[in-house]
Amino acid sequence: MTEHRGGPPDEYVEAEIHRLLSEDPAVAEQGITVVRRERALVLYGEVESPHRREEILRLVAERFPDVPITSDIGVIRAQAPTEIEQLP
Repeated sequence: MTEHRGGPPDEYVEAEIHRLLSEDPAVAEQGITVVRRERALVLYGEVESPHRREEILRLVAERFPDVPITSDIGVIRAQAPTEIEQLP
């Protein structure tokens, strides 16, 4: 595991976050993109609930407390449609 000692995040921190999110059994999330922006990381993607988004952010902040994280993780609709789709 890579140890991060302050300073701007590098590609190793990005890879470590991807690995953390995909291998953690509570999250198992592969649809989140990590992008370096100056001295911070931005997490992009979509998840099915606000709770899941908060769990991802908590997990990353816990593992990398010295890295500024910005979230651009949206919540998608996960319920079944309520109307019948009419095809032409």
